[in-house]
Amino acid sequence: MTFTYEALPMRVVFGPGSLRQLPEEADRLGLRRLLALSTPGQRSLAEHAGALLGDACVGLFPEARMHVPVHVADAARAAAREAGADGCLAIGGGSTIGLGKAIALTSGLPVISVPTTYAGSEMTTVWGLTESGRKQTGRDRAVLPRSVVYDPELTVGLPVDVSVTSGFNAIAHAVEALYAPDASPIVSLMAEEGMRSLAAALPAIAADPGHVAARTDALRGAWLCGACLGATTMSLHHKLCHILGGTFDLPHAATHTVLLPYVTAFNLPAAPAAEQALRRALATDDVPKHLAHTSAELGAPRSLAELGLTERDLDEITAQAQAQPYANPRSVTAQALRSLLTQALKGTLV
Repeated sequence: MTFTYEALPMRVVFGPGSLRQLPEEADRLGLRRLLALSTPGQRSLAEHAGALLGDACVGLFPEARMHVPVHVADAARAAAREAGADGCLAIGGGSTIGLGKAIALTSGLPVISVPTTYAGSEMTTVWGLTESGRKQTGRDRAVLPRSVVYDPELTVGLPVDVSVTSGFNAIAHAVEALYAPDASPIVSLMAEEGMRSLAAALPAIAADPGHVAARTDALRGAWLCGACLGATTMSLHHKLCHILGGTFDLPHAATHTVLLPYVTAFNLPAAPAAEQALRRALATDDVPKHLAHTSAELGAPRSLAELGLTERDLDEITAQAQAQPYANPRSVTAQALRSLLTQALKGTLV
């Protein structure tokens, strides 16, 4: 067996109450003028984090948006310049962490990330920006957070529906890492354990959203799944999600959740080792149906139609997906892609 695995340089602080260590993390990095970033809905949390930092927080930009629109990124960069920031604190989900990456991409400012969902973006060098209905993505070491603070207590208030779709978003990272062209035994171990942890935690969270032990297990699983995303090349599933989000503004985590069973049904016949790992992690003999049924039982959307997609949109998605080559364990023809999307549009597996 031969493989290459490259660990990404980052520091992780994990555990309930870890947010209180934020001043120590800023001091360790030598950061004295941090700009706090958040969505409008998490402004109060960002203000609380800023209060913990004291004089080391020089401003707040609470305008992060899903899919990181270019105009929002430009405004955030301007806010960082005006504040004389020497770094950013991104506290929230994938939208906010993505905004921190957009600032780092062009300025080189270091980022401390405090994730409050299970998206996993904080574990990767992947950045994304959306402009004129197109989402551009890339990889650059400059956007990798210098420090990640995982505090499960911050996820207790995450609504169950968002927790579920965010968790399945994380599982999608691990699924594609299992059959990636640059997969390795190390990544596969992380993927399987991350999925197992999330699969056990999500039903417990749905039953009791305040269950800190389940929240801790879910966040640990999200960390592992995010690390898989950071270490491997993504395939058809992520390609489609970027198109659906960038062009049609579909909600990111919910799109991942709905689409994942259909992509696994398409790809797993060409990836038997990945299928075996998924069967072990999810304790099932039918991975696609298990993913579809479990997410639906936990209250997630069942079809792309529920998210606002229509049949007339499928031609555009197919054209974009076929326009640029990408790694995938199975060849993707326009006809096969149209069939996959039609099934996901209708929710035929549920």
